[in-house]
Amino acid sequence: MTIDRRSFADKATLAKELAASVADRIRAAIAERGTAAIAVSGGSTPGKFFSVLGKTKDIDWDKVIVTLVDERWVDETSDRSNALLVNEKMLQGPAATARFFPLYSGGDEPTDAAVAKTNALMAELPKPFAAVILGMGNDGHTASFFPGGDTLHQALTAEGPTLAIRAPGAGEPRITFTLPRLLETDGLYLHIEGDEKASVLDAALGDGPVADMPIRAVLRSNAPVTVYWCP
Repeated sequence: MTIDRRSFADKATLAKELAASVADRIRAAIAERGTAAIAVSGGSTPGKFFSVLGKTKDIDWDKVIVTLVDERWVDETSDRSNALLVNEKMLQGPAATARFFPLYSGGDEPTDAAVAKTNALMAELPKPFAAVILGMGNDGHTASFFPGGDTLHQALTAEGPTLAIRAPGAGEPRITFTLPRLLETDGLYLHIEGDEKASVLDAALGDGPVADMPIRAVLRSNAPVTVYWCP
């Protein structure tokens, strides 16, 4: 377990520092491989980070692919869509020339055929990711690795790259990158805010089953994880 916990005074400072680190990863990947892919999380936490990163001018954004670590199975026009958040907050200004690879591929349910369509698109992503930015829920989930998820074991172990998952705490059916695919990255980040999330992380770092707090699968992997936290 290699965890680097970094604390910041406020959300604005965290967003600036996280964006700077991710931007460095993007530039390094482009220099080394000619292109860079990043996978980001949705929810309410990353909005400021998205805005700061999207305004970064010294990135060859036309060589960048942005995707999501997971997504609710909803259309991109839905206010529940993580894709909507990324398009509104990040893919503006300098970042408007980046390509976006959505996980949602149409229809009311993530059928086998729909997931196969998503996986065909995700197979075009360069490996490894330049950066993967995870979030975490108060229940210890990350990506769509939810406690009680019907495909949780596969999500944590399968090659993927993505699969469908349903769970009591997830609301809509979801699609998520599998953990092995997310760990194929130059930089792995966990972005959390607030005292409650800090307490959840402390609990996750303790003993206990992965199934109870699936973030443990990330924390117990061999991948170095950099935690960005602010009150």
